[in-house]
Amino acid sequence: MSCPLCGDACTDADLTPLLTPELTWLWLALAAAADRRGDETLTAGPAVTVTVPAAPAERAAAAGLIGGRPLEPGQRRRVSLEELTAALATRGPSLTPGAVAAHASTRRLAAKARSRAEHTAASDRLRTQLESAVAGLPHHVRERVGADTVFSRLHSAGWITRLLNTPDPAALLAQALQVAGSLPPPGRRIDRRTLVPGNPHALDSGALPALVLALTGSSASTVRSSWARLGVDCDDLLGGLIITGITPRGWRIPPGATFTLPPRELAKIAWERPEIPGTWVFVTENPSVLAAASTHALAQDTATTPRVICTAGTPSQLECEAVGALSDAGWHIAVRADFDQAGLAHMRALLAAAPAAVAWRMSAADYLTAVPGGTETLHLQASDAPWDASLVSVMREHSVPVYEEDLLPALLADITVGTPGSSQP
Repeated sequence: MSCPLCGDACTDADLTPLLTPELTWLWLALAAAADRRGDETLTAGPAVTVTVPAAPAERAAAAGLIGGRPLEPGQRRRVSLEELTAALATRGPSLTPGAVAAHASTRRLAAKARSRAEHTAASDRLRTQLESAVAGLPHHVRERVGADTVFSRLHSAGWITRLLNTPDPAALLAQALQVAGSLPPPGRRIDRRTLVPGNPHALDSGALPALVLALTGSSASTVRSSWARLGVDCDDLLGGLIITGITPRGWRIPPGATFTLPPRELAKIAWERPEIPGTWVFVTENPSVLAAASTHALAQDTATTPRVICTAGTPSQLECEAVGALSDAGWHIAVRADFDQAGLAHMRALLAAAPAAVAWRMSAADYLTAVPGGTETLHLQASDAPWDASLVSVMREHSVPVYEEDLLPALLADITVGTPGSSQP
């Protein structure tokens, strides 16, 4: 069995006279040097400087190992690693200063350096595996993966370290590459549940689907959108838009009812036209706003149902397009989200899919009406809020998010009167 302390350098060695209490000071000093240098053998290299102890017995015990003039208490002496290795050879043919120091300190030396070396070697193996496998992928997948940059991209995103922390990194990477190799060419689509033969739920969640998306350089705002851009269709019954006051064409929904349109229905959506052309629909990020609007309408005993659509978080591209289709049916659209990084991305996606929509209470002035004190940091770019040139600079100044619930009274007032408002500077 291999020695866990010195990798069998102690084989056939007589360590007893070396591991006496009187020599512990020397071996602990060498162990510390081994850790600093990342060298667990210490057979060569610069001499190690040690401080000679005051106890006569400790100095006498080291006299045969440290050559030169007699050792003096408190003296700083340089220990030649080559000479010490030669002296230890009389106690064991493979014995090294590092091996004796490891036994004296009862631990493996240079653990951090060894861990770094092992990490580097394992990373290199993944790089080789990745580069070899990518070369065999279909051309349309190779273009998306980026054969020349994929490893550095994964490394920068923390994926190499994440892989190395899994039970079998090579197997997980191989499976992800196999899935990537099955992605359809442009113009074709495939059901996500068929990408891993025999396991329709393998890509529902976890490291495997996340790694596939990372391999393909997906940068979409949601997982569903990421797969959609790869030509992969997810389950089209979950998710979607939560709605009250607007219905698809031909549908009969009880007045005031709230319902969810799943992606399957959104894919072919055609909206009923408003009774009065140009009536406003309010699109919000958080279900609490829709719930509050419905509750408020009931409390006011009004016959008018609030017209609210909730994306329940950042919308997929399909959901954005469904919102944009309201314009085709003659509705005016007001969209909003939280004042944070995700909320601004949410807004950009909605406004890109619905160019006729307006940003609803999403100005710098609106932000300032509800901004609290705080110490959070918002990482924003100047281009993150193209609908209001002042918003990003104001949000950076205060560096704290404002959520839709913080503006709820004003939002409910707008929904009640049926027209989007805005705070004045």
